[in-house]
Amino acid sequence: MNSCIYNGAVTHQRFKPVKHTLKYKTFSLLIDLDELELLDKKISIFSLNKFNVFSFYNKDHGLRDGSFLKDWVIENLRKFNISSQITKVKLLCYPRIFGYVFNPLSIFYCYEKENLRAIFYEVKNTFNEQHTYIFKVTNNDKIEQKCKKKFYVSPFMDMNTYYNFKLLNPNERLSVFIKQTDSSGTVLTATQVGDKKEFSLKQLLINFFKYPLMTFKIISSIHFEAFLLWRKGAIYRGREKKIINNLSYEEN
Repeated sequence: MNSCIYNGAVTHQRFKPVKHTLKYKTFSLLIDLDELELLDKKISIFSLNKFNVFSFYNKDHGLRDGSFLKDWVIENLRKFNISSQITKVKLLCYPRIFGYVFNPLSIFYCYEKENLRAIFYEVKNTFNEQHTYIFKVTNNDKIEQKCKKKFYVSPFMDMNTYYNFKLLNPNERLSVFIKQTDSSGTVLTATQVGDKKEFSLKQLLINFFKYPLMTFKIISSIHFEAFLLWRKGAIYRGREKKIINNLSYEEN
């Protein structure tokens, strides 16, 4: 089975306009999209498109209409002339827990056999909006990508900034590093790391008690940290337009 679980932590460090650090323990699923039905049948507390202790809904990602996500990925890879030979797509995301999830960042890893050929960074904000940044991968050993920020995420962050992505092809270790910069330097860094675990009933039960109600804590932490930033004097910036689903192909 290609699907697995990563137990680890997420860290955010803001350098300006005010300094602030946030760190919380999390676990993520790395799901081979072709294995979703198998996982649904194999693990009693995990379901596909149905309520359970843990669940995954196709409508939480991509077009958000419930359609098969691999088809959406392949369609966009062909649209932007990235690849027509994709055989495997893995999605890094949080699961729904008792029906609820908020995924600030989900990552699609797209493979031709065992070679990573593209990455989709699917970013959400708390206004139910979503933007996906699509990159071609040319070097599996050193994945570094950069693009201009195109999507409103935080009311305390300027839009005129750039994302610098640096990550490893997921294996025994998960590593995702994002540095957000403006014309005068680093504004924020965000890191997600984790150790690989088997995608199994036993591991999900362990994680249920190790990370109790994790998805509810993530959204509550986001709002609480926003309050702390406001208390520290961070300037609130309203969003200019509403974006439901959008995507962009980024050429490095």
